[in-house]
Amino acid sequence: MTTRPGPLSGCTIAITAHRRAEDLIASFERRGAKVLHAPTLQIVPVADDHALIEATRRVIANPPDDVVVTTAVGFRGWIEAADTAGLAADLLGTLEQSRILARGPKARGAIRAAGLVEHWSARSETTAEVVEWLRTQGVVGRKIVVQLHGLSDPALQEALRSAGGSVRGLEVYRWGPAPDPAVVERMISQVCAGTVDAVVHTSAPGAQAMLDAAALNGQYDDLTSALRTGRVLNACVGPVTAGPFGALGLDPLVPDRYRLGALIRIVTDRLTDDNARSIETSFGQLVIRGGAAVLDGVVLPLGPGPRAVLAALVAAGGDVVSRPELLAVLPGAEDVHAVEVTVNRLRTAVGRPELVRTVVRRGYRLAVEPAGVAS
Repeated sequence: MTTRPGPLSGCTIAITAHRRAEDLIASFERRGAKVLHAPTLQIVPVADDHALIEATRRVIANPPDDVVVTTAVGFRGWIEAADTAGLAADLLGTLEQSRILARGPKARGAIRAAGLVEHWSARSETTAEVVEWLRTQGVVGRKIVVQLHGLSDPALQEALRSAGGSVRGLEVYRWGPAPDPAVVERMISQVCAGTVDAVVHTSAPGAQAMLDAAALNGQYDDLTSALRTGRVLNACVGPVTAGPFGALGLDPLVPDRYRLGALIRIVTDRLTDDNARSIETSFGQLVIRGGAAVLDGVVLPLGPGPRAVLAALVAAGGDVVSRPELLAVLPGAEDVHAVEVTVNRLRTAVGRPELVRTVVRRGYRLAVEPAGVAS
């Protein structure tokens, strides 16, 4: 069994997103990656959310001076829920009289799609910048509605209250538990073991939920260790999403532009650079990734044991690796006979038995080109 070569052939990428996960999955799969979809949360529909409708009635009855729109999906959901309740015209009329502030381009696009015009838009795409702008303008006595986006920082709202504003948070969509906690637990186990190459997040609640699930399952220390040491690439769509990791002193990969397309590109670039262990063999370039190996552009179907042996041989750069040394990297193996069995399985899986050469009384080595050096 082989996989069509692509820039991410041999890579396994875990995705924690629920919303718009299909876009990420399709993009990474087109590049040859194997995708593990493990949504850590799910969005609860708001169409029948009575609390949201009542909050909307209060906004209409007591019009705000300022409205902070934090997400496009949240703002659209608010208008749609109001429309379902027959309140859309009244809500739009109320918002038209307010000063509307957008957290970024996507929020601004949703505002304009509703036939409204924003007064100001943050360049950094962070709620913190909106709050700072409001404080600079002066909020004493002003009524402010903030459309929340899942994991909102209460300190930001408190900053406006401390500056003299009257602040109301509007929860447009809510997060529910993971659709399948067992899938999340398996994903975390693979991240801890280093058998995935990257884990990708698109929301702060989803990122926090992964950390919470790891703590619940006794995997927290192993997970944070894997992310801190860089054994697994940890990527977030923007600084807000990266917040739960930053609070732990972790430094996830964040693109310069906080968009899914930019996230996909930076993950692809990072996984295809020279961080992958590779060596030029007599049968083409051999690359070891977190969850697989690729020989001359073909993904090799390796189990954990053969992959561990192959990784050790690649790390040796063509030098001999003894049987006791290989035994040490085999999970659960107890004697050198297990090494011989695993090497035979590796040769069969690769389809090039000569790739792994036996050195009598010493061990095994890869068949490398004379100038082949492990990177």
